[in-house]
Amino acid sequence: QLQLVESGGGLVQPGGSLRLSCAASGFTLANYAVGWFRQAPGKERERILCITRGGLTNYADSVKGRSAISRDNAANTVYLQMNSLKPEDTAVYYCAAARANGVCFNPQARYDYWGQGTQVTVSS
Repeated sequence: QLQLVESGGGLVQPGGSLRLSCAASGFTLANYAVGWFRQAPGKERERILCITRGGLTNYADSVKGRSAISRDNAANTVYLQMNSLKPEDTAVYYCAAARANGVCFNPQARYDYWGQGTQVTVSS
């Protein structure tokens, strides 16, 4: 079975940090671009970061300067490091993988695999 599983979410205080993991099973994540998305209740899903197979990144303005995406190919995992967290960062966070070229720089890109999501709550 081919799947993505997010983990690492939880409750964190404002200004704190969190590292989310996106682990792939059944396929090699290094061969895919990976995007991180989030969705808060009543809001549209937002792509916040994306990393290409070659390591190029695309950050949404909402997280630029305080978040980073990285790969651990040996672990078949992509990470999202989030710092200086704000209450408005509260959302369900999803990772998604795409084999097609150019997805990180294409707002209409389709993704092949999606994770189930992990809840991040930023509250004092």
